[in-house]
Amino acid sequence: MLSQPLKITAVLSYSALALNPAVALASEDGETGADAESSKEITVVATRNATSSFDFPGQVTVIDRDRIDDFNASTLQDVFAAIPGTTFDSGPRRTGDVPSIRGLSGNAILIFQDGARQSFVSGHDGRFFIDPELVQTIEVVRGPSSALYGSGALGGVIATRTITASDMLNDDERFGVRLTSGYQSVNDEFRVGGTVAGQSSNKVWDALGHVTYRESGNIELGNDALLPADDAITSSLLKLTVRPTSSLGITGSYSRFELGSTDPQNPQGANVAGPDNDLVFRDARNDTAQLGLNWNPVSPAIDLNIVGYYSRNAVEEDEVDDPRITDREVETLGILVDNRSRFSFSDASSLTLTYGGEYYRDEQRGLDTATDDATRGGVPDAKTDFVGLFVQAEFELEQPLGLPGNLSVIPGIRWDSFESSAEDESFGIDDEEFSPKIGASYKPIPEVLVFGNYALGFRAPSFNEAFADGTHFVIPNLTAPPGPRGPVFVSNLFIGNPNLQAEESESWEIGAGLDFGDVIGRGDRLWIKGSYYNSDVDNLIGLDVNTPAGCFVASPFVPPCGSGAAFGNTSQNVNITTAEIDGIEVEFGYESDVFYARGHFSTIDGIDADSGEFLEGFLQPNVLFVDLGARLGKTGLRLGSRITYAADFDEVNEPQDVRDGYFVSDIYLIYEPDSGPLRDFRVDLGVDNVGDADFEVVNAGVSQPGRNVKAAITWSRGF
Repeated sequence: MLSQPLKITAVLSYSALALNPAVALASEDGETGADAESSKEITVVATRNATSSFDFPGQVTVIDRDRIDDFNASTLQDVFAAIPGTTFDSGPRRTGDVPSIRGLSGNAILIFQDGARQSFVSGHDGRFFIDPELVQTIEVVRGPSSALYGSGALGGVIATRTITASDMLNDDERFGVRLTSGYQSVNDEFRVGGTVAGQSSNKVWDALGHVTYRESGNIELGNDALLPADDAITSSLLKLTVRPTSSLGITGSYSRFELGSTDPQNPQGANVAGPDNDLVFRDARNDTAQLGLNWNPVSPAIDLNIVGYYSRNAVEEDEVDDPRITDREVETLGILVDNRSRFSFSDASSLTLTYGGEYYRDEQRGLDTATDDATRGGVPDAKTDFVGLFVQAEFELEQPLGLPGNLSVIPGIRWDSFESSAEDESFGIDDEEFSPKIGASYKPIPEVLVFGNYALGFRAPSFNEAFADGTHFVIPNLTAPPGPRGPVFVSNLFIGNPNLQAEESESWEIGAGLDFGDVIGRGDRLWIKGSYYNSDVDNLIGLDVNTPAGCFVASPFVPPCGSGAAFGNTSQNVNITTAEIDGIEVEFGYESDVFYARGHFSTIDGIDADSGEFLEGFLQPNVLFVDLGARLGKTGLRLGSRITYAADFDEVNEPQDVRDGYFVSDIYLIYEPDSGPLRDFRVDLGVDNVGDADFEVVNAGVSQPGRNVKAAITWSRGF
């Protein structure tokens, strides 16, 4: 944590976190640096149990509220620069945000918001529908996590936890308010927001309400071009927690994200409005509701968590120059029940069992007012039901086999069954999978860690992939005589695939870490953790597009031109290849009362195992990111700089896909006094991309935003 050092309490009950199964940090005022073994960030998502992120036998990154504030973020995409192996390849527009982890994206990445699955996946409509101002913590678990989370966790898990009243209020405060406003120049974005929170004196209940509004325009790119965009976003959150007894907690929350924009139908990359990419009024909506219960009596056998949730994501596009309206809506309804039973066999050994089950349903509806039956091509009306059961053991052993230090072994396995069906389809798909995983970490001394893990993961075919129907695109028949209205057009049609198989992965990872306190001065901490990973991903799903040669060449020796399957003019999702992916990830940090530094280095390589070619769309250049800062005595001032260096990228199959390396630097100043008349204020000033660098993220196909001057002011007070 950058703005002020934290010490994590040594005993952190899962019950405090269970209603929001993401990430939490507990602090004790007055403690700094690495004064104890417990002074580390805590992850919950990685094991469904409060665990030190450093000690976890894998790679997980926790981004807390203070670091989000330091980025003065416009979208969550801004913050992901601090997370290794995680990129956004969709371009600068917020309407196209699509994350990837270790080369995998889309349905291969699970996204949670307060424990609720966010299952909306579209070719170009983005996946994040939450404002950074609502987020208290982000956690990213990299690598297969199907042993706990089932289908979709092939590449990893991204979990956000929204703010709560306890995040704002001290024990002696009954009411709190936070007001904030900000501006950034690169897209003329203005924002204003407010949060109110309250709690009873006996902590039996607390409540919070939040709203943020943003408005922005065209985006100035590093190549001096303007990327047309026009956004207005309103985000809101209501949350209530009731604790009728010391062992029982009930939390209910509802959040809403509503974005109205005017941009091209495909907003990703450098796309601008034009033929086949019409300008649209876009309405993106997210509603997420959660009701959770945690029962944690004075019994090591019971720490019960029940979470029911509903999420609805929808994107409606109303063409500006045409009466056509298209819509895609995905609803997810689910319930999770899990429990932790803790056993202590001796002073030197213990076991935590985490076990439970989950049911959820994803249901999609598509709309296109330009078709006869209002169905939308490639967006079938379909549903998928999932059932999963899982169990995980965490063994903790001191002096294993007489060796010095501590050993942690975490085996786990999950069984999943899924069944998908679509309206007007004669077939369905169903399957079941077992997903085992085992990880181990060994600390011969408290400052040294070695770890490894092995996992199998899977991803069920989405209903879009299995049941795609309708028109994919239209092309002119260049060999047919033009009609009175011009060329004759034919349609390429989607067709379903009843034989589509789940994507599967086999992965292993080894790594090590160092964690030292009192390195330069009393209370400081220096740490580094790195790993090498290798994944084989089988049955990768891709789109097989076929068009008849007769549409381009008139010859009796080629198939004639026409629409649909009768002429071979089709698009179908098929299992196309096996991928071999490997890479290195290293995270590091130093924290003291005066100076801090945190960063990461990552590489990723991969080939198509069938052809031997590089994996297009998966790979990234080697990247180094560093965030440096200094606190200027007790003035409340903090100066910082972030730098990102990416090497030249030449792991391509076509010369035109080579990308130059780039160096981008940001600077920021934060004023947050602890005392005096301005002690309730925080001022953020900064400049992103100070050198106005013109660079491209590999798969985005567009120059990134240029120099961006940012400012924000926040007033917060507890009463």
